[in-house]
This record gives sequence, structure tokens and C-alpha cells, in this order.
Amino acid sequence: MSLLSSLGTRARVVRRVVVLGLVLALTALVVPPASVREAPASLVRAHVAAGVDHSRDVVWILFLGSDARPGESITRSRADAIQLTGINLRTGDATMIGVPRDSWVDIPGHGTEKINAALYFGGPRLMGQAVGNLVGVHPDYVFTTGFDGFRQMVNAIGGVTVTSRFAFADPVRPQGYRVGPNKLNGFQAMIFARIRKPFLRGDFDRSANQQDVMRGILGQVRGGMDEPGFMERGVLSVVRNMDTDLKPSELYRLAQAGTAVELRKLQGCVVLGGIGTVNGASVVFPDVAQARRIGDDARDDGRLDGGCSGG
Repeated sequence: MSLLSSLGTRARVVRRVVVLGLVLALTALVVPPASVREAPASLVRAHVAAGVDHSRDVVWILFLGSDARPGESITRSRADAIQLTGINLRTGDATMIGVPRDSWVDIPGHGTEKINAALYFGGPRLMGQAVGNLVGVHPDYVFTTGFDGFRQMVNAIGGVTVTSRFAFADPVRPQGYRVGPNKLNGFQAMIFARIRKPFLRGDFDRSANQQDVMRGILGQVRGGMDEPGFMERGVLSVVRNMDTDLKPSELYRLAQAGTAVELRKLQGCVVLGGIGTVNGASVVFPDVAQARRIGDDARDDGRLDGGCSGG
């Protein structure tokens, strides 16, 4: 890399950092408190991680998609999407660990249930505890969004291009989804992340599709970071539509972490398992050993050196 190119790259990085700081500082002044608004997204610190069971170079965020319907609380409904993501603040590496929503696990204080019920029983922090107990890595933060919040955030960045591993049809997209890149608006991206019936592996393929959507969002954000006003619009859109107990300094740190992730360094795995029934309901009996291997592999550096098996 030439000196001029290097200086240009550094200048862009500095600009992003300054923009994030200014926007978040302004947001702290102008965004109304949670008590006077009903936000379609939530970001909370997971107190179960207070002891920190991983390197401080890595931030672990549990991303949840809530299946709350109109009038229901997004943080006290069942989770539809569950992605535990570790981001290395130093290297730009990141790992997504997908957990099928029907995984049959122990939920602290509530016995054995589908893991997505933890959000209904105890909100984001209990959900973080249940996922952390399965994977062996507890999140630092839990981000929850409902259908409206997800659509709004995707539309705010101009939609996403999602690379699909499958070709399938759906009423919301008459031309269907093709193998390879698909340009999707917020509603189409939400459907892509939720659908499972067309796929041979059902819940497991749906979880992998959710990771493909997350890759598409990262690609869209990184592609627009140098566009004047893009970062400002994106950050303001997220924070204005979010209830949070975090200080602006923490929001700034997380925004920095998100923009530091390199797309080529974003890896993903899905916790596998067997399919069965409990009381007539279809469930996934997760491979706990595999889940722990993945967690142990990525815990301290956000990298999956052993692949999805963690071996």
C-alpha cells in the first residue's frame, strides 16, 4: 500500500470514528427516554456477563429477532432468530453462532423448554443466560428487534444484498429467491430470515439464512461508510428506534465494533442436533458438545479456527 493510500484509509477511519462520536453524543440529547415511547428495538447489557468469561478484546452480542405481534412486547415474546456474535475489536474478526429457536434446553428457573421461550419468561437477560449456558460463552449485550424494527433498519441503509444458497419461491417476492445474490428490501429480508419450510434441514437452514442476512447488512454498511451522511442516517435510525440502558460511551464502543468487522473475516456456524417431539411439539435436541466446541474455539479471539465442528 502506498503512503497516499495509507493516509487516505486512515483519514476515512478517523472520519468514521468522529462521525460515530458526534452522532451518538447528539442522540443522547435529542432521543426521548424509553418511558415515553414504544421502541421497535432494544439493547441491554447482559448482567450475567459481569464476570467476563472471555477476552476483553472480544465483545459478544446476542442478536434476537422477536416474533411479537402488534401490541405485544418485543422483549417478552418468543425469539424467532437467535444469533450469538463475537466481535474482535483488535483484528476485525467475528463469528456468528446460530441457535435454532426450537432447541430443547434448560431455562434457569423455568425447567426444560424451547430456548426461544426464555425471552417470553424473563426477557433479554434470561435469553442471554440460556444461550450462554448452551454455548458456554455468555453475551455482554443483548440486542432485540421486532418485525417493524428490522424492516426499518434494513430500509434505512438502502436494503441488503443477500447471497442465497437456495432457490425458492415466496408470495412477497413474485420472482422468487435465486441461488446467488438477491437485492432485498426490509420486508423481503425479514421473510428470507424467517422462512424454513422450503429447506431440507428446516430450522438449521433458517438459522444459516439469518447469518446470510447479517452478512448482507454488514456488506451494505461497509459499502456505504464513505458516502456523506450514510453513517449519520444509519446510526440515528437505529438509536431513535431503540430502547437501551447503555451510556453513549458504550453505544459508541459497540458502533465502532460493528464498523470494524471485515466481511471476509465474518464466519458463521449453526448449532446442530436431532429432531424429535415433546408433548406433540417438534423440537431440536441440540448437540451440546458441538455448541461448546464452537464457543470454546471463538471465545477469546472471535475466530473459528477449527471450523463448525470446533475439532
